[in-house]
Amino acid sequence: MEPNSYCAAVAKLDKVHQDYHNNEYGFPIHDDNALFGRLILEINQAGLSWTTILKKKENFFKAYDGFKIDKVAAYGESDRARLLQDAGIIRNKLKVNAAIHNAQVIQTLQKEFGSFENWLDHYHPKTKAEWVKLFKKTFKFTGGEITNEFLMSTGYLPGAHVDGCHVLEKVAKEKPKWMEG
Repeated sequence: MEPNSYCAAVAKLDKVHQDYHNNEYGFPIHDDNALFGRLILEINQAGLSWTTILKKKENFFKAYDGFKIDKVAAYGESDRARLLQDAGIIRNKLKVNAAIHNAQVIQTLQKEFGSFENWLDHYHPKTKAEWVKLFKKTFKFTGGEITNEFLMSTGYLPGAHVDGCHVLEKVAKEKPKWMEG
């Protein structure tokens, strides 16, 4: 769904979309595990509806140990097998492997920059195209739409909320990065 149409359509969507739109979408995230969790959700949305992912969000949280980067980075073959058998999440080998690989990459970024958030801040501001290039070079399974949605949904790129959206003022109070530069 286009970002502009999401704000307009959310009132007609189910409660799970309304809660996400009104309380999470476009708001800055300052916790590395929560940022990683959002990246996992965005990766898993590829090829599917966002409704499917939102309805399975708690299942993902449980399956991926609360999105704890260090735990996911240490996953071995038994964890991969467990995830691929978990009907509560998306059972896609490429997406499961990407989550584990990306957790390991984030650990490296944390060592170099102090946190995943600091790494994102270090490269801000960038255009969407520049971010996509950086994400493709750094992570697995992060194409243009995944990168764009991850960055919009975490406040690094504009577009999550538009003028006239009742949530824009609430988001602005949280000072998303895109409003800085």
